[in-house]
Parts: sequence; C-alpha cells; structure tokens
Amino acid sequence: MVSRTGMSIDTVQRQRFEHKYKINEDVALSIRDFLSSYLDLDSYGATQPNLSYPVHSIYLDSPGMTTYQETVNGDRNRYKLRIRFYENTGEAPVYFEIKRRYDRVIAKKRVIVHRRAAMDLTRGFLPEPSCLVDPSAEQMDALLDFIRLVNLLRAEPKVHVAYLREAWIADGANKIRVTIDRNVRSEPLKTVSFDPVLKKPRLVFGNERILELKFTNRFPNWFKDLVQIFGLRQVGAAKYVDGVTNMGEHRFLRMHV
Repeated sequence: MVSRTGMSIDTVQRQRFEHKYKINEDVALSIRDFLSSYLDLDSYGATQPNLSYPVHSIYLDSPGMTTYQETVNGDRNRYKLRIRFYENTGEAPVYFEIKRRYDRVIAKKRVIVHRRAAMDLTRGFLPEPSCLVDPSAEQMDALLDFIRLVNLLRAEPKVHVAYLREAWIADGANKIRVTIDRNVRSEPLKTVSFDPVLKKPRLVFGNERILELKFTNRFPNWFKDLVQIFGLRQVGAAKYVDGVTNMGEHRFLRMHV
C-alpha cells in the first residue's frame, strides 16, 4: 500500500493461501483484540480512523465478462485484472495487478506505476521504464503481462469496488497477513477514473465484514484457535463477482452490445 506522502510500501504476498469469513462488527472488534497478541497492526492503518485505510479497485473484464464467468463457474485456474489505488493525490502511485488462482493457491503480480503515467497506459500508450516507480526488469515484465491480458480479453473497466481495510501483519518464513474489510461497496464503471467518490454505490455484503486469513506456508495453529473460538465458517467472498451479481450481470453485458 502507500503512505500519506505517496511513497510506495509494497507488502503484497506474491503467493499465498486465503481463507475468507463473513463476520459482524462485534466479532470483528473481538478478533482485533485477539490479533493484537500475535500480529502487528499495519503502520499506515494505525494512523487512520478505526485503524482502517481506504482501498479502491477498478476491475477490468471482457465484453462477455470472461473473468466473472470463470469465477461463477468455479474454474480452478483463473485470474482477475484490476487497477488499485489508495489515495487521491497527484503523487500517490497506482497499482496494476493480476490476481491468479491455481486451485487453492493465490499468486499475484503487482506493478507500481506513477499516477501521471497510469491513465496513459490504460489508453493504450506503450509502456516505458519511466512509467514505473521501480523500473526493474521484473516490474516491466509484470506490466507487459498485464497489458497482454488486457489486450487478449479486450478488457475494459467494469466495476469500481471500495472499502475500508484493517490489516495485521507478521514477517517470517510463513508470512501472515490478516485483514478485516468494512463497508464494501461497488458500482458500474465505464471509464478508468481515480476519483475515490462513488456516486451510487451498493453494499456488496450488507453490514457484514470480510475477514481474510492469508498465509504462505502452513495454516498456523493459532489460526485454528481463532476459527474455533469465534465459530467461523469459511465462505466465498469475491468482491468483484458478488458486486456484479448483486447489481445484475445483465447491466454489464449491455454496456457493450
């Protein structure tokens, strides 16, 4: 994610497992207390109201909603394309992401792009190292992969998803990240915009919060305790897909008729 000054702080787990749960706010606050014994609060979130920072994701998909349909159909190997931003400032970077699923494993490519270049890239401008915050070969390869998939799908903006994220982290061999997402909202989007204001959003999960347990190696023993103590049941909670389903898939297909 990013700091107040727009400096990039990329803490993404490149490959991981994810377990998701729907919880109410009372349980979320109790879990916060539980987590404080094992993890550190994200340093940026610690400075924000309710320990949460805003997350905005623009999801791209084909005219026929290919990535949406693959998730609905339960395809074991699939991916999503999204552009993510956190702050509404001229200097804060933008993140181009490919989120792939290989059976139960999540793999993510994340490219940190200067905001001034992000809009040009979405309009088909050729990528250059100057577009990137970190102009490394790895980052350029990831950007080219993102653009390749966009062109393959003829992908265009479909949905703007926004929420508040509380994040807890730990380093080590088994990198652990736990997030609680509140006020998950979405609305249709026809053109790329980094405006954080949603005009007529709809709640994706009602008043429920989404708890995600993320780990790279084994499911920690204390995760098992957390699940048992709070009586959690693992569920599917795909913000993009559930948002489209709630709003009506037909609304998005008609955009391109």
